Amino acid sequence: MFQLQFLVSTVTLSFITQSYSSMVQLSILQSHYHPKPYFLSISVIGFGAAGGGVEYDTVPIRKAINACSAAVSKYRRQCHVIFPPGKYLTATILLKSGVVLDIHRNATILGGPKLEDYPKEQSRWYVILAEDAVDVGIIGGGEINGQGLKFVQRLDEKKNVMVSWNRTGACLGDECRPRLVGFIRCRNIKVSDVRLIEPAYWCLHLVRSDKTSIRDVTIYGNFNSPNNDGIDIEDSNNTVITRCNINTGDDAICPKSSTGPVYNLSATDCWIRTKSSAIKLGSASFYAFKNFLFDNITIVESHRGLALQIRDGGYVSDMTFSNINISTRYYHPSWWGRAEPIYVTTCPRDASSKAGSISNLRFVNITATSENGIFLSGSGGGVLSNLKFINMNLTYKRWTKFTDGLVDYRPGCQELVKHQTAGFMMEHIDGLVVENVVMKWSNDESMRWNNPLDFRPSTVNNISLLNFYSRSYQQ
Repeated sequence: MFQLQFLVSTVTLSFITQSYSSMVQLSILQSHYHPKPYFLSISVIGFGAAGGGVEYDTVPIRKAINACSAAVSKYRRQCHVIFPPGKYLTATILLKSGVVLDIHRNATILGGPKLEDYPKEQSRWYVILAEDAVDVGIIGGGEINGQGLKFVQRLDEKKNVMVSWNRTGACLGDECRPRLVGFIRCRNIKVSDVRLIEPAYWCLHLVRSDKTSIRDVTIYGNFNSPNNDGIDIEDSNNTVITRCNINTGDDAICPKSSTGPVYNLSATDCWIRTKSSAIKLGSASFYAFKNFLFDNITIVESHRGLALQIRDGGYVSDMTFSNINISTRYYHPSWWGRAEPIYVTTCPRDASSKAGSISNLRFVNITATSENGIFLSGSGGGVLSNLKFINMNLTYKRWTKFTDGLVDYRPGCQELVKHQTAGFMMEHIDGLVVENVVMKWSNDESMRWNNPLDFRPSTVNNISLLNFYSRSYQQ
């Protein structure tokens, strides 16, 4: 039978260019990642990759991927490109359908730091890029490193100043740096048991892709480098994120709707630390966000916990945030956020934008220790409706020296605005349930707490408070 023929250990592919050894061999191994019982594998060493981290291994890596792709077509099996222990410096790697990068846990792929290491089009600036591919992935326990610190022009304790390739004329703006890993218009993606380290810009980016599994992934970006988001889910659907550890300067998990809706997203069992928002919807928000679940998540020392920044007229509905432990604190105001554990906002980005709408959100079993209160802000053209806060334990106290007494509407809207601090700060809401909530705040006079609840009755309607308890305590 056909399947039994794959019990042999290796076969020789005569159509592959000979390089490192006399003949390049295609191994056939048992798979733990693919529904078919066996997969094919080819090592980059067989194509001449040195793995020394100094000379570029781009050509051998590309040859290995091309050979794997040909084997996928011939044998109709998934094919793994194996990276043995070593360091592999490379320009952009283009991943193809049916091909999986299998990076040994003692192996590192290093992204090139030069403009000529990347394609002409800025939209394709990634260390690893898959376009219009199916059944692709990255596994193996190893590391992909964008060498982001080589893009730091000046280290700054507040916010690093980054190298921008706009000086070359290659692009505009201050965010002209390569991303780390991108899947554009792909389907059936698996990223599992890898370390994504020091991106120069965004780290893991899904664009108009479907059916993605991200499991047991560690993401680390320099804490003072801007725009090094963890996972950006842009116009992509049916995404599962679980058991991930994200420690980075900018937004950690960030769905965006730029050219289409985002639906069916779950993120569970994750640990997050960020100088911006741990979970942020937007701010690109032209289309719908629907059917999201965030469960069993720990957020540590972040500038903002759970954040919705709807600025472009999009519609948000049917989301649950549950079993989440949050710690938020102030950082320098050059970073968006003012230590809000929960931040739900919709307002027009500018005069040419319209307000979106947010409805049917549930926050259940939330524990937070924060330097600022919860901020819920709709706008005249887009109220917040049917919000529920159930079983919450909120503790407010100060432990940094940054300025308080501000709310942050950025981007756009009203920017930074002076506002008295309160446990819940609310405006433009129709339908709010607060049930089984305990709120405590330090009686330290420097905190200047005014009220557990702060709102104008003219813009907030249909509030239900059941078992709501608040008190001060001695630090």
